[in-house]
Amino acid sequence: MAEQILMPKLGNSVEECLITEWLRNEGDIVAVGDVICTVETDKAAVDVESTASGTILKILFPEGEEVPVLTPIVIVGEPGEDISGVVVTSVPDDVSGETEPVSNVVTPVPGEVLLKTEPVPNLTATVPESTAVTAGTVSPRARNLASTEGIDLSVISGTGPSGRIIERDILKAGSGNASVSAAAIEKMLSSGGTRPAVGSGIGGRVLSSDIVRVPVVSNISSDAEIKEISVKGVRKIISDLMFKSLTTTAQLTLNNSANAEKLLSFRKRLKNSPKYMGLNKITINDLVMFAVVKTLKDFPEVNAHFLGDKIVQYDNVNLGIAVDTERGLMVPVVKNVENLSLKDFAIGNRAVYDRISSNTILPDELSGATFTVTNLGGLGIESFTPVLNIPEVAILGVNNIQLKPVKKDGEVVFESFIGLSLTFNHQAMDGAPAARFLQSLSNNIKEIDLLTAL
Repeated sequence: MAEQILMPKLGNSVEECLITEWLRNEGDIVAVGDVICTVETDKAAVDVESTASGTILKILFPEGEEVPVLTPIVIVGEPGEDISGVVVTSVPDDVSGETEPVSNVVTPVPGEVLLKTEPVPNLTATVPESTAVTAGTVSPRARNLASTEGIDLSVISGTGPSGRIIERDILKAGSGNASVSAAAIEKMLSSGGTRPAVGSGIGGRVLSSDIVRVPVVSNISSDAEIKEISVKGVRKIISDLMFKSLTTTAQLTLNNSANAEKLLSFRKRLKNSPKYMGLNKITINDLVMFAVVKTLKDFPEVNAHFLGDKIVQYDNVNLGIAVDTERGLMVPVVKNVENLSLKDFAIGNRAVYDRISSNTILPDELSGATFTVTNLGGLGIESFTPVLNIPEVAILGVNNIQLKPVKKDGEVVFESFIGLSLTFNHQAMDGAPAARFLQSLSNNIKEIDLLTAL
């Protein structure tokens, strides 16, 4: 009997996914667990595995189509089987309920990941929709594209399920728009820039970003060996996120260093502690991040999101931790860690690392961080400028540990210092409070053994 394979529900916040590539064709034989296609959410690219065995009788959506979760995307059965009574392409009445886990492989992208898939509690403010068109009637991808193109959603007729506005509706509307967006014209007038003949928007429409994106002509001879890599999928998501972060916020980086003598000696004590205490796996990074969490409790302006017309400060700390994996950068988030002991905090970190290693992190776990830490110290980096995970107000870069001369008891001695680089959004915070946060963090790292006793 023919079976439907559904677009998996990849988390509580994921409403639809974009089919980026079909890896199997109609007529191919598949087994349970075979990867049949790749889809994208706003945060990740995911390999979708077959939940049935048999022959692919019908692929219901083409590449590039945005499909609501729990909607059938493939029919699998016996060759020649009648599927007229099986093909259903309507959206389920309820895509918000619990479903059985769907096996999938997540390809990482910059962003945040929740340790648990619960709503973020204890917000000091709520953020209403900024447009009269409600969130449920417009897909996130369509809303983002409309914002980029300057298209009024209130005049768009949706062709998605129940009249929902989806990405193709914005593409269709944008194809008839003027060749240059209003934002691009404003930028040209204010900066004196020039525009390309063809822009990166829909139908070649010139966007404001095109004014600064001057095409570069390669001077490499045509007979040279080259390798062209298409900017798509995860790379495209990363590209868009990084460009949006750097072009929509006023980022500034402050650098400082903290005396790491006690940090190193305390770590050595933990490593050599009795195994029954469960402390010997606590790392230098755990200790630094623990100090970050405790410092954030005293600086609500740093533990915040900048939303353009408002700043949302959080009582709870959801810490994003940038992790370098074989599959690329992932930023899991350990949630509600502000009151955890060092031991419990480290256990939570290891649990997240294990989930990354076992490929069980879900796209729904790629949101919710209130502050992020990225550590390049292990690679010998002395200082760098981490890029904000918008809408977060700040991100901390942790650098390597170096010996520096200090005056002690009338003599010059060398002591260990760990470098810290804080990038913050100057739209949301002035330099002085950012500097005070970094200074307080440095002091907490210097006295890390005492901090753990609080």
